[in-house]
Amino acid sequence: MLFKFKDGVNWSDPRAEEAEAATLRHPLHIPEIANWSCGRNTAARSIAHDFAVIGDFADREAVHRYLAHPDHVRGVELWRAIADWSVVDFELDTESAA
Repeated sequence: MLFKFKDGVNWSDPRAEEAEAATLRHPLHIPEIANWSCGRNTAARSIAHDFAVIGDFADREAVHRYLAHPDHVRGVELWRAIADWSVVDFELDTESAA
C-alpha cells in the first residue's frame, strides 16, 4: 500500500502520527499477518508517496480475515481521514525466485 497525504496534511499533524502508530501495531493485534514492513518516505521527489506498507499473508483467506479485523478497520478509518492510497495484492512465485 502506498499512502499520499491529502492537501494540508503532513507528518506534523497528530492524525498522521496516530495512523502511523496504529499501522505499526497491526502485527501485535492481527494474527493473520505473517510479515509486516512499513515506514515513512525518505525520498525528496514530488511523485513520492508519504508512507508505505508491505504485508505478507499465508493465503487469500488470511488476507480476507485481515481486511475484516477490527484493528485493520480502525486503521483504515484513521488513514481515510488524512490520505488517499493505492493497493496491489500479488502472489509470490517462490519456485521461480531461486
